Amino acid sequence: MIGTMDFKELLTIMEKLRGEKGCPWDKVQNRESIKPYIIEEAYELIEAIEENDPEKIKEELGDLLFQIVFQCQLAREKNEFDMSEVIEKIGEKMISRHPHVFGEAECRTPGEVVKQWEVLKKQEGKLRNSILEGVPKAMSSLLRAHRLQKRAAQVGFDWEKVEDVLKKVDEEMNELKEALKSGKKEEMEDELGDIFFMLVNLSRFMKVNPEDAHRKTISKFIHRFRHIEMRAAEQGRELSSMTLDEMDKLWDEAKQNERKG
Repeated sequence: MIGTMDFKELLTIMEKLRGEKGCPWDKVQNRESIKPYIIEEAYELIEAIEENDPEKIKEELGDLLFQIVFQCQLAREKNEFDMSEVIEKIGEKMISRHPHVFGEAECRTPGEVVKQWEVLKKQEGKLRNSILEGVPKAMSSLLRAHRLQKRAAQVGFDWEKVEDVLKKVDEEMNELKEALKSGKKEEMEDELGDIFFMLVNLSRFMKVNPEDAHRKTISKFIHRFRHIEMRAAEQGRELSSMTLDEMDKLWDEAKQNERKG
């Protein structure tokens, strides 16, 4: 079976897992209970892509695909829809959203394609009353802010140059400092949120995805902190017994090793 399995067989495996003699865990799951795994598998796929590891990418694509298959099986059991209808739906959508490929429309640049995409979505009723509608609330806050700002920028609601954004970041930072002096939690939270939002604006002008940048910084933090832990272990010491200055030196050591690598 290995190497020759097709999509139909994967659907059969899922059906058996949910069947009378199936897996006790799979049999009790529902849409809500497996929701977190969709997000988890998507992020594991992103991590594999960033590591540029083909084998890992292949594995994570399979894991994410299985979550889609699982959701389709749950819907099939309720007589709502099945996988063939999902495939048909996305196929029809891609054809209708690309009239410059499958029809007579013309789009010469990626920018023109994006504008056409939004027009077509609005015609389908996907954007309804506002250009900001249709950005998922469940999306991470950084990515959602980025998408919303891009939507607003399409109709001219945007800064003219990056210097204007930097000036606004400084302005928001000063407002946060004032909020800190007040000690009022609500004001501090409000001003901190404004800074995050402006930093996302800055990332957009820099053509940097804020989610990717933040995720890479988190990975960098983990790598450097692990270096501190390992060096402390080599010295037979607990981190709690080290001074901040000692840990900072090991942090700088980790940074130097990154540069050499």
